[in-house]
Amino acid sequence: MASRLASWWRISLKRRPVVTNTLVYATFYTAAELTQQTFNKVYSPEKPEIDLVSASRIVTVGSCLYAPTLYYWYKFLDRKFVGTAMKTVATKVVSEQFIMTPVLLAAFYTLLGVLERKEDVFEELREKYWKTFLANQAFWIPGQIINFSFIPTNLRVVYVASASFIWINVLCFIKRQKVVKNVNI
Repeated sequence: MASRLASWWRISLKRRPVVTNTLVYATFYTAAELTQQTFNKVYSPEKPEIDLVSASRIVTVGSCLYAPTLYYWYKFLDRKFVGTAMKTVATKVVSEQFIMTPVLLAAFYTLLGVLERKEDVFEELREKYWKTFLANQAFWIPGQIINFSFIPTNLRVVYVASASFIWINVLCFIKRQKVVKNVNI
């Protein structure tokens, strides 16, 4: 059974890479968000219920935004900067962390604000962007060095999705934090 699944997965990655990577991302986003919600339910004094609507929004943004974008981004980087020499890897990591990451993080918070029908869809972006960006750099710079040094091109999105399980838990934790509004007295 496992070998059939692995065989199907390899064939799907070659035939329909965007769809396959999107399914992988959807799976990891679902698992990470539900893990984060379960952790929150167990350890939070409020004991909030599992919120499947919130989870579906996170999964929608994560799988529909990140998977296709990263698939084409990594293809572009591999075409533009060929090889795994230190300078090439450094160029890819810097490009990833300081060109693509800012765009994806901004899109993540903004699209979730839209899906949540918030009055100010940019509020969380303004409040949480820099904290998220710095956490992202601490997590992903080493992760992307591994990615661009050792992971074959066709497995990059899957590697990133796998590492993302941990990162998405961090992202969901930051996302779940309440925005403190300044009230002028």
